[in-house]
Amino acid sequence: MPVATDLNAQTQRRDAIVRILRQNAVARQAELVTLLHREGHDATQSSVSRDLRELGVVKGGDRYLLPAAEDALTPSHFETVSSFVKGYRAAGPTLTVLRTSVGTAQSVAIALDKARWPEVIGTIAGDDTIFIATESAKAQRRLHDHLRTHFGR
Repeated sequence: MPVATDLNAQTQRRDAIVRILRQNAVARQAELVTLLHREGHDATQSSVSRDLRELGVVKGGDRYLLPAAEDALTPSHFETVSSFVKGYRAAGPTLTVLRTSVGTAQSVAIALDKARWPEVIGTIAGDDTIFIATESAKAQRRLHDHLRTHFGR
């Protein structure tokens, strides 16, 4: 059960990052790590770096900036859609087919697109199927690591 515990801690840490960045002008990752530690979150510079990337946070001048609300990925996006995912598998070295409950593929694809994972070139969603294109087999393996982390399959 450590994966669920880790995912819960990651979700709470990312929620805290969003809140902290809304309330404070944070200039360095080390500063953000310190603020997270003060709130009781387990954080390292590498975990914060990954969180910032996956949340779509960018460095703007002398501070970190959250993406526009409609483009932002919050940890709850994956929590909301995770029950829709039925499974996924490779369809060749650069295409992954993700199956969802009927009528939910668009919602899952939106969460995937908002994640802005560098491995993903693009997604196409139907009613219960999403095609996810990657540039290489190596990128596809990294994508499958993300999918396993968020959807547990």
